[in-house]
Amino acid sequence: MRRNYIALAVIASLCAISTPAQSEVLSSETKMSLVRTITGMISPKSVRSSGTGLVSAHNMMYKHSVTMYDAHTFELLRTVPDSVQLSKFGYSKYSSIYKGAPVEGSFSPDGKYLYVTNYAMYGKGYNREGHDTCSPASHYDTSFLYRINLSSYEIDAVYPVGSVPKVVEVTPDNKYALVSNWCSYDLTVISVETQKTIKTLKIGRYPRGIAVSADSKTAYVAEMGGNRIHVVNLEDFSVSYIPIGSNPRAIVLSPDNKKIYVTLNLSGKVAAWDLAANQALGTVTTGKAARSLAISSDGSALFVVNFTSDTVSKVRTSDMKALQTIKVCNEPIGITFDTPTQRTWVACYGGSIKIFDNK
Repeated sequence: MRRNYIALAVIASLCAISTPAQSEVLSSETKMSLVRTITGMISPKSVRSSGTGLVSAHNMMYKHSVTMYDAHTFELLRTVPDSVQLSKFGYSKYSSIYKGAPVEGSFSPDGKYLYVTNYAMYGKGYNREGHDTCSPASHYDTSFLYRINLSSYEIDAVYPVGSVPKVVEVTPDNKYALVSNWCSYDLTVISVETQKTIKTLKIGRYPRGIAVSADSKTAYVAEMGGNRIHVVNLEDFSVSYIPIGSNPRAIVLSPDNKKIYVTLNLSGKVAAWDLAANQALGTVTTGKAARSLAISSDGSALFVVNFTSDTVSKVRTSDMKALQTIKVCNEPIGITFDTPTQRTWVACYGGSIKIFDNK
């Protein structure tokens, strides 16, 4: 029996050696296949992987909630209502209970918190809800960023931001939370340590996507109402620009931080830019109204949702070629890549989440 056991162990070892692990297979060489559809009381504008076993969905004013899922089992772990008592956090003029409208989220690098933007606030004193077409002159209501404590799934901090905040990104060093304010045309820089806004930077018409370098020294902010990316030095807050193309919406960085990839909403394209050489690397058309995008952990593939085409596309980064396009749902709007499971989660505005294996 002992000899047979050893023989079986050797065979198993050889099989393990001859069969590459999923993580060793380039994402650009795999195919997306649907493994699960999540429904329920959701209307997700976006989804976000923590990279540590959680995926959050942000359900706007239609459901007034953030839903939290187990990235491995797809189980709904908690529904977090967006209701808060602002006076509890020091905003005494707001005495009643207020509701928000969760747009996008960002997990803190220590895994303790999820920060969530709110399109608008609802309650006494709020009577000029923001709009998709606006400017600072519109004087729409300002809003709040929430912080959800992941040990209790409760909102434990709120931060005043601009009008119609869209994207939030926490820097990898956990120093700043950055928020793009759609109608205020600016970027709010919040200190995680002091819990206060330390800087507000003018961006221009309709700021949206944000990406931050791994060393936390540089933030890239999309000016969706224009044709450029604002490159913000997070040490002195000076700004330079990348002329990326018209209507940039979402941004991701390559894992080595040498390139950025940007969706160009109106043209339905994704643009690549070489940061070291400071030059364009080309574009690829993915569908009508390219909205959000995510990148695989190995950097070889992009995943793009095309809002009007009702599709999700997989793009090879080495030559910016579309490898696969799948009809996914009505109005796919958000997307995230979960590294531990190598799965892609797609937010469907109509009320579902689609989850794809990459094998």
